[in-house]
Amino acid sequence: MKIYSRHGDDGTTGLLFGGRVLKSAEPIEVNGAVDEAQASLGWARAVAGPEHALADLTIHLERDLWVLMAEVATLPENREKLTPDATLVTNAMVDALEANIDRLSADIEIPRDFVVPGENQIAAAYDVARTVIRRAERIATQYPLPDSLVVPYLNRLSDLVWTMARWAEGPTHRVTRSV
Repeated sequence: MKIYSRHGDDGTTGLLFGGRVLKSAEPIEVNGAVDEAQASLGWARAVAGPEHALADLTIHLERDLWVLMAEVATLPENREKLTPDATLVTNAMVDALEANIDRLSADIEIPRDFVVPGENQIAAAYDVARTVIRRAERIATQYPLPDSLVVPYLNRLSDLVWTMARWAEGPTHRVTRSV
């Protein structure tokens, strides 16, 4: 299989379950921003290394973003074809983000002031990922999907990634060392 198909040479791209839209269409703008967010999380995971305590959580979040992008890349008339947790963001996915925020927050002292990123490379990488996720969230609010949890998911994800950055800062913000 070749990586190129030439189907997009006309400025369009295919959607899940069929249909084509301009590459500048709103759902593609959303997915472009989410793609950047996913890559930023991958970069943070690479900086942390495969043995880091946050690595497994991070790869799980990256895979969740595939689910989110599938939902966004589906025409409204095909939404009934979406599968929860595979191509449709669910309440359970949002709840899992909150549970991870609570779990990591139990190990850190939440800063009372604005955080200056850069305590260490891992925390800084997660802070960059958080800002990219926030941008994806802002773009997603301009493409409302009926009965969708895309925006709440991205909102909670940015909170979790902020918490991961604080946790990664180590003794500066961490109360205990367990994850």
